[in-house]
Amino acid sequence: MKNPKNIVLTGASGGLGQALAAELAAPGRHVLLLGRDGKRLTKAADAVREKGGEPHIAQACHTRPDQLAEVLRDFDAHAPVDLMIANAGVKTGNRGGVEPAGQTARVVQVNLLGTIHGIEALMPRMQARGRGTLAIVGSLAAIAPHADLLSYSATKAGLHAYAKALRRSIHGTGLRVVTVIPGFMDTPMTDRQLGPAPLCLPADRAAQIIARGLARGRTTIAFPKSLIAASWLAERLPAPLSDAIMRQVRAEILPDPDEESALRN
Repeated sequence: MKNPKNIVLTGASGGLGQALAAELAAPGRHVLLLGRDGKRLTKAADAVREKGGEPHIAQACHTRPDQLAEVLRDFDAHAPVDLMIANAGVKTGNRGGVEPAGQTARVVQVNLLGTIHGIEALMPRMQARGRGTLAIVGSLAAIAPHADLLSYSATKAGLHAYAKALRRSIHGTGLRVVTVIPGFMDTPMTDRQLGPAPLCLPADRAAQIIARGLARGRTTIAFPKSLIAASWLAERLPAPLSDAIMRQVRAEILPDPDEESALRN
């Protein structure tokens, strides 16, 4: 969609989310920013406002589908949504194949179920209008699952499958489904991954690539292309070879604030 008037952006308090908020803002454009961190949401709202846009903030929780749906539908009632970017995501590490207690459920609820619930809350209204774009942010980890990101890799693979299935399901309704497949980006989430991050892109550069792909009507926006292609090819090698390649990017995953709080309690 070249010129959406009303945008929903989940995960707007994250690194990519803030960059997307600034990149997509334009005079007269309404942008609903959803996220967990109030201070970072305020920063994203300031970036939207500086470019002439109209920011709207909501600290909706992706683990509470009723609350999420209410926020989305209320915004849509006043500003019919043209573009929804489902970008919210969290990750947790593991030791020996076991993730911290309770964290797997949080990753699944936010990354996979939260995305599906959010889309389902808005999609019927967008279908009734016969137009709009649903952009689902996946990950390189869906193409080349990461040994230190078990549930994260699983949920991102699930999102890729969901996006493809949804695209086929709603064909002919006027809605477009876009899968976004980013590699490593210079964000707080990547900062918690102590290990190799090949071809890591600045968040603002990633946001520019996504915005350009959306404007050009792409069905898939994958970058950087060389890393995506290499990962896709590596996964088609015999398992011992692909596993050996992936061992080169093993990493320690530090806990995020929510996980640290759970561990303390």
